[in-house]
Amino acid sequence: MTVEGPRAYNTVWQMRSDAWCRLEEAAEVLTAPAEPQERERQVEAVAELLRHLTPVEPYWAFPGTLQFAKIARRFAAGDYSKFARAVARVNRALTTDSYRRGDVDDLSQEDSGQRGIGDFATGDPDAPAAPDRLYFEVLVVDSLTEEQERTLRQELRNWRRADADFVYELVFVGSAEEALIAARLNVNLQAVVIRRHFTHHATRDVSTLSDFIDLQLEDDLTGNETPDERASILAESIAHLRPELDLYLMTEIDVESIAGRLGENFRRVFHAREGMLELHLSILQGVADRYRTPFFSALKQYSQRPTGVFHALPISQGKSIVGSHWIKDMLTFYGLDVFMAETSATCGGLDSLLEPTGPLRDAQKLASETYGSRHTYFVTNGTSTANKIVTQSLVAPGDIVLLDRNCHQSHHYGMLMAGAQVVYLEAFPLPEYSMYGAVPLREIKSKLLALKRAGKLDRVRLLSLTNCTFDGVVYDPLRVMEECLAIKPDLVFLWDEAWFAFARFHPDFRARTAMAAAAALREKLQDPQYLADYQASIDDVATASDEDLLSRRLRPDPAKARVRVYATQSTHKTLTALRQGSMIHVYDQDFGQKTSEAFHEAYMAHTSTSPNYQILASLDLGRRQVALEGTEMVVRQIENAMQLRDAIDTHPLLQTYMRCLRTSDMIPEEYRPSGIGQPLRSGLRNMITAWGTDEFVLDPSRVTLSIGRTGYDGDTFKRDLLMDRYGVQINKTSRNTVLFMTNIGTTRSSVAFLVEVLVKLAREIHNDVEDMSLSERARFEQNVHRLTTPTATQPDFSGFHSAFLDPTEGIEQTPEGDVRRAFYLSYDDVACEYLTDAQIEERIDAGGDVVSATFVTPYPPGFPVLVPGQVFSREILSFIRNLDTLEVHGYNPELGYRVYTDKAIEIALADNRRRAAAARSEFVSAPAARATVHAAATPASAALADSGDVPTPSGESARGRRKARAAEPAEPNGQVGAAAE
Repeated sequence: MTVEGPRAYNTVWQMRSDAWCRLEEAAEVLTAPAEPQERERQVEAVAELLRHLTPVEPYWAFPGTLQFAKIARRFAAGDYSKFARAVARVNRALTTDSYRRGDVDDLSQEDSGQRGIGDFATGDPDAPAAPDRLYFEVLVVDSLTEEQERTLRQELRNWRRADADFVYELVFVGSAEEALIAARLNVNLQAVVIRRHFTHHATRDVSTLSDFIDLQLEDDLTGNETPDERASILAESIAHLRPELDLYLMTEIDVESIAGRLGENFRRVFHAREGMLELHLSILQGVADRYRTPFFSALKQYSQRPTGVFHALPISQGKSIVGSHWIKDMLTFYGLDVFMAETSATCGGLDSLLEPTGPLRDAQKLASETYGSRHTYFVTNGTSTANKIVTQSLVAPGDIVLLDRNCHQSHHYGMLMAGAQVVYLEAFPLPEYSMYGAVPLREIKSKLLALKRAGKLDRVRLLSLTNCTFDGVVYDPLRVMEECLAIKPDLVFLWDEAWFAFARFHPDFRARTAMAAAAALREKLQDPQYLADYQASIDDVATASDEDLLSRRLRPDPAKARVRVYATQSTHKTLTALRQGSMIHVYDQDFGQKTSEAFHEAYMAHTSTSPNYQILASLDLGRRQVALEGTEMVVRQIENAMQLRDAIDTHPLLQTYMRCLRTSDMIPEEYRPSGIGQPLRSGLRNMITAWGTDEFVLDPSRVTLSIGRTGYDGDTFKRDLLMDRYGVQINKTSRNTVLFMTNIGTTRSSVAFLVEVLVKLAREIHNDVEDMSLSERARFEQNVHRLTTPTATQPDFSGFHSAFLDPTEGIEQTPEGDVRRAFYLSYDDVACEYLTDAQIEERIDAGGDVVSATFVTPYPPGFPVLVPGQVFSREILSFIRNLDTLEVHGYNPELGYRVYTDKAIEIALADNRRRAAAARSEFVSAPAARATVHAAATPASAALADSGDVPTPSGESARGRRKARAAEPAEPNGQVGAAAE
């Protein structure tokens, strides 16, 4: 029998689960007759499995340290029959989760038939089990004897009530080191009780867990602290690792003073001799608070009330369906409850999404606490709308926005709606796989410094980036924001985390989320040591050139920098919510003073007055889920993704035709100072190192599979093989890759099914290749060569035509363009024409410019290759021509590309020159006066109307929606370091 060690796994959860399954099989074999030599091998196999389980079992309540010790003693005594029965009971309880329901026998009572550890009804061991109760575990940190542990456990059990909604069991550890181990390993934990008498280091050997844990307590504890100081430091460490856990402190002395000093680190502080009942009730209340779903509960209660609907929505309570002769199958398919909860009412216990004052307000507040934001808002029509809401609330006409060129199309539409002057940022290319990565920090800083030299930094408002990208490239938001604020202290950040909502609930991924980074940045700016470091660097920075500033890590002035961060998340994409359920998270120090009114106006402008209550309720429920089991689900998700990688990369046939791309394949070396090519697969410590130091890291929940050696392009492989033949659904492909995205709903069975499908396809391809004639083999090899050879250089943003560039003058020309003016010019057919790519190439060869009149967006992934006002290039045409996706928005296969006529560009250019002349004549030093010039500028389409060629587009009236920013006080030009002095 072969036994896999812990290094075959990335999480203890998976290793523990498999080890118990193998232990049951091995124990069963021990009960059968066998030759002495064979029996010796069987015994050694069981002993090896027990050695793997011994260091991890103390951190779970079931089967618990005492029960596991009894099982081990039966094995050591050679009582293999009882040993096998005990192992079978434990494994079945773990596999089916029946231990949560209380139907597991205590091993010590198996002969008498009494119930033990699994009985969660009351203190009465004969009371019936309560399968409907929700089970969790509580960690107690204290140096206790076995008898003291047994007494404390029984005391808390005695307080149980039969009508309680929740039931819990205790896990005991005696040291700070083990407390952190338990917090990382045991996903059943919901609360931690810290008592005064615990040690620093573990008394048992924990070295075998080094692949799964990386303890950060060594730098915090010296061993010389008072008991209260140790408790406070441990609480902070646990809160950093698992912020969702409720922390309680129990002390014997000076409890009133300690509560005043340490209360912010704990939910409650109790006196050890007086607080057992209060502790018990507080633990239950803490979980109940997170379990609460204000809006879902209100909607469910409303659905059970008889109503008379004399308003909208005939479908309410199913009344237009129940009596129908022709659509009763709708009721059969969806069920009655979904219609009982349909209503257009905003009262009667419900609430208004546009002006919440009741359960919706409470639900959003709970979401804010769970996601670590200052404010959270529910959105019922997707993150596309969430992006537009945030953009419109922050950006006014004439503001300059730095935008990732490869971001989702909703950002581009948001910019034109707001009237922003857009500076597009270039991501690093991956030509071997025909995809783009993320925007390097050096690229962002270079654009900010150029705008500073041009005297335009006061107009820079927003930086918008996608974290993480569709292909899984993750930024370091803390570093990006820190260095950008050193140049522009009041810069606002929008992080599109449509695909990254789950990361909040993984201990190692959380730091790279927008909300966690915002909180960490604010804490950093308030740190006295940071202020000292900043002041020590002022002189060096003051004399540095721009090139030096690009190469060094910059620090913002803590007296000037403001933490203003927004994140948009597609909850429905990576967590539990109905389709289009999204959230906006806000961590903005100036929200109430500068943005709240504009935000609520933008929210009302883009939000339906008839929102889908089912979506809102699902967001409320999804929040409950991640607040109570988010860590467990995300840890399992990552383990499933890693098992998928291992299954593909170690299969001999799959290795021939497919390969999972590594971090080193997706992120160039210059952005990985750690030098670690496969961070998670080389151990947790390596992953933590890479995620702490590298500019970009790779989301391990995504598996990008290189398929060039199959001879199929990505779209054909997806459509003809995976989807049509096997029903495997995926979204993103490139010329030679397909992307598999795991989520919290991914199961081991679904991973096994995908591996099975890939093996079948590889076997078919292999058999076909072996049967090919010479000519067929040559064509196949040509296809493989084409798909495995890097394409021509991927095109950068070719730039806006000068007719749409900023007309104001500075020290140097900067690249921001007026997408809005270019977009609305295309509303008039006379200004546009259609050209094929061949005709466009002819014009380019003749030295002319061809300017796009529309967004041209391949989908997926949904980011524009061309935007209105952008100049065509040969590289762009070649890139689009070689795309493997069939869906390209903005391109008409019969007519070609919609572009501006030469006459339209000529008039737009003349208009821009007039605007430039007006800007020069009226140019003054005050930024607000320059903003006035932008707000009052005449659109080029109006000049076309004056020429008699084109009528004025009615869309331009949208410019009047926002007040000119000229009325705002002038904001100072941001400076770097000592330049601000």
